Amino acid sequence: MTGQFTGLPEIVSRAWPQINIFEMRILTIALVAHDNRKKDLIEWVEFNKGTLANHKLVCTGTTGRMVEAALTQNRRKDDFNIDITLLKSGPLGGDQQLGALICEGKIDMLFFLWDPMQPQPHDVDVKALLRISSLYNIPTATNRSTADFLISSPLFESDYTPKKKSFSDYLGRSIDL
Repeated sequence: MTGQFTGLPEIVSRAWPQINIFEMRILTIALVAHDNRKKDLIEWVEFNKGTLANHKLVCTGTTGRMVEAALTQNRRKDDFNIDITLLKSGPLGGDQQLGALICEGKIDMLFFLWDPMQPQPHDVDVKALLRISSLYNIPTATNRSTADFLISSPLFESDYTPKKKSFSDYLGRSIDL
């Protein structure tokens, strides 16, 4: 299928002149899933194994162990190396660890398949993580469809950098005592 993407570079460069789709960078991608969504995430990881293997992965507890197993299953010695960091389990502080990494600018993208139908013992941590990912403007997928759109976007492996918001007004505000 030669020429399948004829014109795509021109379309992308017109729409986003600051992006070079030919310069791939290594992203640090966070992968998280609640128990009832782990199967979805693992299927998605297995389908996108080739793409994810080119990037650094950060996962919370059980999800991370499952992701690592999925990516290393049936792997030959000369296959790709997996760069994966395992944090604590979400309810044991992993969501907070991940939020701190986002605040420090160490996470480029978050794939968080959360379960909206089940109460979580750490609901406040889940809300805080989603708030931080929005506050720091990192691309975030909270369901499989959005995850598919993010990973298949021409921006995914480009030199695209989300616009960072300045918090100087907030930090410099005066507070009456």
